[in-house]
Amino acid sequence: MAKKQFKAESKKLLDMMINSIYTNKEIFLRELISNASDAIDKLYFLSLTDKKIKVKKDDLAIWIIPDKENRTLKITDNGIGMTKVELEDNLGTIAKSGSELFKENNDKSKDLSIIGQFGVGFYSAFMVSAKVEVLSKSINSDEAYLWTSTGADGYTIEESKKKTNGTEITLYLKDNTEDTDYDSLLEDYRLEGIVTKYSNYIKYPIKMNHMHDDKKEEHTINSMIPIWKKKQSEVTDEEYNNFYTDKFYDYEKPLKVIRSEVEGLTSYQTLLFIPSHTPFNYYTKEYEKGLELYSKGVMIMDKCPDLLPDYYSFVKGLVDSEDIALNISRETMQQDHQVALIAKNIETKIHKELLTMLKENRPDYEKFYQAFGMGLKHGIYTSYGANRDKLEDLLMFYSSKDEKYVTLDEYLERMKSDQKEIYYASGESIANIKMLPQVDMVLDQGYEVLYLTEYLDEFVIKILNTYKEKTFQNVTDKSFDNSTEEEKANIEKINNDNKDLLAKMTEILKDQVKEIKFTNKLKDHPVCLTSSGELSLEMEKIINSMPAETDKVKADTILEINDKHPISKKIKKLYKDENTEELTKYTKVLYNQARLLSGLNVDNPSELTDLICDMIAK
Repeated sequence: MAKKQFKAESKKLLDMMINSIYTNKEIFLRELISNASDAIDKLYFLSLTDKKIKVKKDDLAIWIIPDKENRTLKITDNGIGMTKVELEDNLGTIAKSGSELFKENNDKSKDLSIIGQFGVGFYSAFMVSAKVEVLSKSINSDEAYLWTSTGADGYTIEESKKKTNGTEITLYLKDNTEDTDYDSLLEDYRLEGIVTKYSNYIKYPIKMNHMHDDKKEEHTINSMIPIWKKKQSEVTDEEYNNFYTDKFYDYEKPLKVIRSEVEGLTSYQTLLFIPSHTPFNYYTKEYEKGLELYSKGVMIMDKCPDLLPDYYSFVKGLVDSEDIALNISRETMQQDHQVALIAKNIETKIHKELLTMLKENRPDYEKFYQAFGMGLKHGIYTSYGANRDKLEDLLMFYSSKDEKYVTLDEYLERMKSDQKEIYYASGESIANIKMLPQVDMVLDQGYEVLYLTEYLDEFVIKILNTYKEKTFQNVTDKSFDNSTEEEKANIEKINNDNKDLLAKMTEILKDQVKEIKFTNKLKDHPVCLTSSGELSLEMEKIINSMPAETDKVKADTILEINDKHPISKKIKKLYKDENTEELTKYTKVLYNQARLLSGLNVDNPSELTDLICDMIAK
């Protein structure tokens, strides 16, 4: 029998499949099962309008039959079947979309994008088969036909025999190689694993035979009805939790389940989960974000990253849409638009659910924030504030008020009537921040201060700059001063009167500080360090702790001395008595004391201890 030739596009794609180097060869089974499901769909819908066709829905099924002795694998359905012409049309050519895809990806490095996506369909069988036979009988015909091909050299179609309608595909597996064990595709556990992974929610039973007590017993592999397609009232919390822990390999139940169904230009269903803890690799490069993407219950992508923004990458779950084209491979803008539209809606839904959790279940939200709050901050920081409107109302910071986490809205609600700014201070720990002299003074005045302890906190605050028209103010910054006008005038006079002393002390410290001045902003502490400009002391520490080849950064620091502390009288007297040697010692000790209070290292500990011992000895 003379062989017929494949169309040019089909031949190229088929040749690529036969010589495939792809590791994900198992998707061939998903493709063939999906084709079988489509064939059963066509028969069932035809039976609804054609009274001559009698179909019992419970009898419709797909069978997988491995034969280890002959090294064949059969995929059989009792669907609509194909005529000779349909075999020619369906198996001798490839769909237009696949043709376009192939033309776009005729470079070997780009071909990877089509594997694991719909559109290649039947041809994927040649990734694992040396020969493929397709025996089919149409519901509208008394004849059956056998289509046979060993690959790109062509195919034959001949009359054959088949009692019932449907299609039986027989795959003659390739010989094993060092890289691929094709025999494993005949093992029950492997076949069941592939079906469970990709085709678990095909709505028709997928059946296999098992040996039990030396007898073959037929059983159904797939669950058929996805949990997200059941009525919400029929699904228990325990079922959601079990689905999540089994599906996403977590040992704890999720913190929140988010389920939705959207109908419109793009219709889809989602089942999302917010984990209760941070995955061990969440903040590493190895972590992969993405939702499972299904089309008509068939998984077409294990992790679709385009469905989630980076700052919601902690969300697990899936999306199922019948509107996404089966060859979802980004070959048209329309398909990209569908995914983008779903992603936008999912983002809005997650934000809404998080706000609901914040308002209605504060303990759970705080648990969520402890695990994933850093990701929200990254969303603001890495976008240079572009995502602030989507995330700022979800942020929380540790507050001096009741010493617990608060939102920015909660801080605003409690602000004193005369307060115009949101006060904050940064440090390595809450204990360190509490010890800052400036914080002590602000708290003594009855104001609330946000304690920023995570490395991104202050960078995020700088990017936000304001929240609902209120400016953020670092209480350790030079610009912070809530003194009265009278107090400001008085301290300005003191500094003017002692400008020569302050200039001398600044000269002693050389380039270590930008300025030295007396202050009225301290309560009982003798000194403090403040910063001037955009770079704070805490930001200096964080940036310099990062591995980098660039030079270390340095904040512009100001040494402030409490004018009401006895130490101010001492240094004024030393200057008046022209005791430069002692003034130098006091200046250096005060500066290093201020550094220690700010959580900074002392540059020369040996010199400092010698100075202190010398002063004590006198």
